[in-house]
Amino acid sequence: MAKIDAKIPQGPLESKWTNYKNHQKLVNPANKRRLDVIVVGTGLAGASAAASLGEMGFNVLNFCIQDSPRRAHSIAAQGGINAAKNYYQNDGDSVYRLFYDTIKGGDYRAREANVYRLAEVSNAIIDQCVAQGVPFAREYGGLLDNRSFGGAQVSRTFYARGQTGQQLLLGAYSALSRQVAKGSVKLYTRHEMLDLVIIEGRARGIIARNLSTGAIERYAAHAVVIATGGYGNAYFLSTNAMASNGSAAWQCYKKGAYFANPCMAQIHPTCIPKHGDYQSKLTLMSESLRNDGRIWVPKKLEDAKKLQAGTLKGHDIPEEDRDYYLERRYPAFGNLVPRDVASRAAKERCDAGFGVNNTGLAVFLDFDDAIRRLGKDVVEQKYGNLFQMYEKITNDNPYKTPMMIYPAIHYTMGGLWVDYELQTTIPGLFAIGEANFSDHGANRLGASALMQGLADGYFILPYTLQNYLADQIRVPRFSTDLPEFKEAEEAINKRIKTLMENKGSRSVDCLHKELGNIMWEYVGMGRDKEGLQKGIALLAELKKTFWKEVNVPGSGNDLNIELEKALRLADFIEIGELMAHDALDREESCGGHFRLEHQTEEGEALRHDDTFAYASCWEYQGENQAPVMYKEPLEYEFTERLTRNYKN
Repeated sequence: MAKIDAKIPQGPLESKWTNYKNHQKLVNPANKRRLDVIVVGTGLAGASAAASLGEMGFNVLNFCIQDSPRRAHSIAAQGGINAAKNYYQNDGDSVYRLFYDTIKGGDYRAREANVYRLAEVSNAIIDQCVAQGVPFAREYGGLLDNRSFGGAQVSRTFYARGQTGQQLLLGAYSALSRQVAKGSVKLYTRHEMLDLVIIEGRARGIIARNLSTGAIERYAAHAVVIATGGYGNAYFLSTNAMASNGSAAWQCYKKGAYFANPCMAQIHPTCIPKHGDYQSKLTLMSESLRNDGRIWVPKKLEDAKKLQAGTLKGHDIPEEDRDYYLERRYPAFGNLVPRDVASRAAKERCDAGFGVNNTGLAVFLDFDDAIRRLGKDVVEQKYGNLFQMYEKITNDNPYKTPMMIYPAIHYTMGGLWVDYELQTTIPGLFAIGEANFSDHGANRLGASALMQGLADGYFILPYTLQNYLADQIRVPRFSTDLPEFKEAEEAINKRIKTLMENKGSRSVDCLHKELGNIMWEYVGMGRDKEGLQKGIALLAELKKTFWKEVNVPGSGNDLNIELEKALRLADFIEIGELMAHDALDREESCGGHFRLEHQTEEGEALRHDDTFAYASCWEYQGENQAPVMYKEPLEYEFTERLTRNYKN
């Protein structure tokens, strides 16, 4: 059995990161320019990391699949970013409380040390972003404003209307552009990483495909950083951008990096419901709407039937006939319970027949009370762009008619296993942001994704990567003519050749939809042993079908979007298999992983800390071979594990 070393520093929780920084190895300025670092991804994590490393003096190669870093999926984040500082509410927030809320929200399945560090550096993120010109909302006196998000009883979420991700990304992009202009960062747009190159046991480069020309290209470096986001698009319909994928991380897994907690997928409760069979993605409505919006379904089954038939509208149902079920079940937190709790509650009501749209798979998010209390102008000022987006998609005016929402796949807490230094099990390979598993446990609190991405890129990786590179200054730059690069490129070309010569009868999208249906049905919100076993069997059959029936038109040596999608789908199918195996192995419910056999009498998640208080770390064993799972024990020295309580 492999020994997993998380490299957690000794000492009190609040001193671990300080002690680490005080004793880390450094690289002097004259040596930094002799060291090359590849950063794959230009979202908040990747852009902030590349900009920071470039500013420090390292030679950075930065890759993104988009035509500009500004199009990274971080731009889609709406509601806000958490930090343990507010300027005027005086509501009792602190670094410790942010740490505790995050640990609790993740259902006690995250590392204490990593989460505390995240909370500790959060305040510096806000200062950094303000200095970059991010237009955070301000209250009347000019101080930065905050609002509440799920899983907290304080207001700690900084926001820029419903465009927080966009504004933060523009800030990181400006910092990155400065380094590109200086020459310390070389930016490669429209490039996709297809493989990791390992030389003598260390990550030393990547193989990338130029998406504009189809050329396969080799790049070498002293270290590689993966910042490519999560794998939620394995479900096909999700809130992720269509190009979001887990392929870079998956190729690292197949080269020896452990993949941790793959079954931990977050389902967001406030998404616009599916409206047709030809839909390509789902649209998120920000969790910030739950600050003032109230979620409800009818109390009477006959009213629900009329809503589904279209003979009754939501505003026609009187107050006394509305079931504000989150406020009823969780009075202390109400509509601001964590995402996994809110999602399961919505599913329970819809499964009972109380859904409010024509499919029966929707609940109301109602702003009538907020408009009466605050006035339409105030509501419009806070959420206007989100309301506009909803109306454009649904053709319903949310100022007059309650929004309809339903849970959808949004984020993945699993990812490449990393230690305290954000390094994977492959020396020299680091993973940051959603690409790693480290900070959110079994469920991520709203507004914490942006926090983690910027924390990793601006304030953590620059220290830990430097510590690794300190003993690499004598290592000369690597030639891409080495056999390891040639072998990796040949494997990719063979994979592409197989796909292009496979003249099947089914399109990539058709097979991806089939994958999504299997994942949602058997590895979705509610899982059980029988369903997971069936899902695993269906996924194995789909994998065979894919390689036999997929049809990829065009050429492998040119711009070919269908080939891009096919390569990613092959990885998604395998990721789905690992997710299902991990979910089957974890016989408990925690956060986003809900096993129907393991729930309380009240329908809440039932953890088994005596058996499953660990991170599951999967090691690849080869094609068509079962992976091996190792356990990283999650030992809680500073926190008492409790059953999550959002009722009082």
